[in-house]
Amino acid sequence: MKVGLLGAGMIVHDLLSFAGEVSSMELEAICATPAEAEVIEKLANDNGIQNQYSDFDEMLKNPDIDTIYVGVPNHLHYTFAKKALLANKNVICEKPFTSNYQEAVELADLAKERELIILEAVSTRFLPNVLKIKELLPTLGEIKIVSANYSQYSSRYDAFKKGLTQPAFDPEKSGGALMDLNIYNINLMVTLFGSTDKVTYQANIQKGIDTSGILNMDYGDFKAVCIAAKDCKAPIVTSIQGDKGCIVIEDSANVVAKFKLLMNDLSSEQVYELNQGKHRMYHEFEVFCDIIDNQKAAEAEKLMGVSLETMKIQTQARKTANVIFPSDVSVSTT
Repeated sequence: MKVGLLGAGMIVHDLLSFAGEVSSMELEAICATPAEAEVIEKLANDNGIQNQYSDFDEMLKNPDIDTIYVGVPNHLHYTFAKKALLANKNVICEKPFTSNYQEAVELADLAKERELIILEAVSTRFLPNVLKIKELLPTLGEIKIVSANYSQYSSRYDAFKKGLTQPAFDPEKSGGALMDLNIYNINLMVTLFGSTDKVTYQANIQKGIDTSGILNMDYGDFKAVCIAAKDCKAPIVTSIQGDKGCIVIEDSANVVAKFKLLMNDLSSEQVYELNQGKHRMYHEFEVFCDIIDNQKAAEAEKLMGVSLETMKIQTQARKTANVIFPSDVSVSTT
């Protein structure tokens, strides 16, 4: 997989911190705005990236690149992913995949039409610990209650209260607690249990954006609640409760460094740590390389199904809380 990186923010720095460990990934180029020229020059020099661009269209002309990694702010994901697909490049797009469900459907359809692969980069689905949790679910008996809390006070919230709105709290840029943090909880739910149309979102709204909120998902036989906050803090914990036992994760759904299996009859209390000490994003990129290098379209389509369901849930949830993005309005009027 020969990659052109788009972006110079924190997520790109994260990717570069472990990229050398992914043997099948070759970093061919990096692109960012002219204002970030010094940043990408240093990143390129430090990571052996040969080509640097300040014009995305120019990077797309590079024949050595087969895949574009989209690591720009949320509201730009759709635009740049679509451009890459139209230039016949495979796409790996950071979470949240798009601002709304309709954008996600359009990108998925376009990739299929052009026989390209498009994937959402969200670590939750690929972590060995999460895959093990899915395997162990039957041992819990009938699932009754699932609770996931990812509350992390944001340093940007102080500035937000003073009137400075940064992308994380900007509805114009598809920000908010649901899109930033709760999206991981949603991914965990869809990965483990599939989707549901019975979704409501009770949010604390300031200046048109959700600074924290509670997402309720009704799966019929059991109920799930996903909590995320950027305006307050609490222990980060997820519990999956069945009538025979429970699983407890004591960190966020995008890390899941370990988890406990606790049985009601006290027959078992086991701790699992299967992520091999790797960066949380490492496992997804190993999978992405395999899918793209070997053109595993069916596997890519299956993963895209999870992305589409996740985008459907977040779009429905925001509508119930009246958190509206510009792209929602443009979709509804076209």
